[in-house]
Amino acid sequence: MLTSECGTGGTGPDPGRSDRPMLADVTPALAALIGVVVGLLGGYLIAWAIVRQPNEGPEPDPLLELRRVLDALRCGGAVIGPIDEILAANEPAIDLGIVRGNRVAIPALLTQVREVRRTGETAAINLDQTRAGRAEQQLAVRVLRLEDGNVLVIADDRSAALRVQASARDFMANATHELKTPVGAITLLGEAVEQAADDPDAVVRFSRKIQAESSRLSLLVAQIVQLSRLQGQAPANAERLEVDEVIGSALDRSRQLAEARRISLTLGGVRGLVVRGSREQLVTALANLVHNAITYSDDKARVVVTTRPVEDAERGDRIAIAVSDNGIGISAEDTRRIFERFYRVDYARSRQTGGTGLGLSIVAEIVEGHGGEVAVWSKLGSGSTFTITLPAAPAEEEVA
Repeated sequence: MLTSECGTGGTGPDPGRSDRPMLADVTPALAALIGVVVGLLGGYLIAWAIVRQPNEGPEPDPLLELRRVLDALRCGGAVIGPIDEILAANEPAIDLGIVRGNRVAIPALLTQVREVRRTGETAAINLDQTRAGRAEQQLAVRVLRLEDGNVLVIADDRSAALRVQASARDFMANATHELKTPVGAITLLGEAVEQAADDPDAVVRFSRKIQAESSRLSLLVAQIVQLSRLQGQAPANAERLEVDEVIGSALDRSRQLAEARRISLTLGGVRGLVVRGSREQLVTALANLVHNAITYSDDKARVVVTTRPVEDAERGDRIAIAVSDNGIGISAEDTRRIFERFYRVDYARSRQTGGTGLGLSIVAEIVEGHGGEVAVWSKLGSGSTFTITLPAAPAEEEVA
């Protein structure tokens, strides 16, 4: 069963909505929360009835107390009266589009409220709703009748949890597909070696191909594991880092490949810049960009890494690190998908060079985890520039 946190969705209702009730999938946490809310409301109503005595001062306002209880919730909550009027509702209920003004805004939910009021049976439903200009929402809703005859509605937005679940499902499907390719190749090559036992040259040739596929498989597994650990999370071992030193380490990882292709690696821009983060992760991100720049450039080309400070009044000082090449370039259509997992611009070249289609996804996850952004400019036949922008280290951490 899917679990999710109670939270807010959009910023308000919209008349352009289509609603579709589904079989309920309400989380245990939401069910427990319902019990707490009902207990609070019931306890208050009993206490209110006890203290409601004549000539003992002004009567407490039950609606005010209801609102206080609902305002303490992180998910949407509303109490509906006997003629479908909203007696109390919190801000998340408005944000999720459950209520509009003093009425229930979702027709399917209003129907369920009336049914619960009539039968007294608690209902748990899922509602999919689409509002103009908003992403589709999936709401887990619980509806129950209170002792005074009013109806309590609690709604939890499950959209983010469902997107994460779908992303994980797609990732596993793609990973399984990608793993089959080298595994299948190794199996076939093993059979070829067996059949070519009397031909030493063929055995050597097939053995080398087995080694190449094994290396590709090892790299793919390592990157899948690395990507699953990252997931845009902030590094646990963040430290003060000299950008020049990080870039130097990244260039060293690709220097042998560059020399084999007679491609020059050049470092330019402003020196002495400082960031905070994981040294290993940032070196990996830059090394992936440099490796791609070399891979998709012609022999005797040039790859340039430049750095510069960026002033940002809203987010604070930042540092931009750009990796540029004059290689084959990327089309506009491919640029939009370049950071997708397992996506390859040139599948044939990627297979030839042992690419997995995960390098840029890893870059994006690392940069996101460091509170930065990665952008790409490219033109077919002219080359590409990938720019990482990271928060600069606070001034008090810089070398005096």
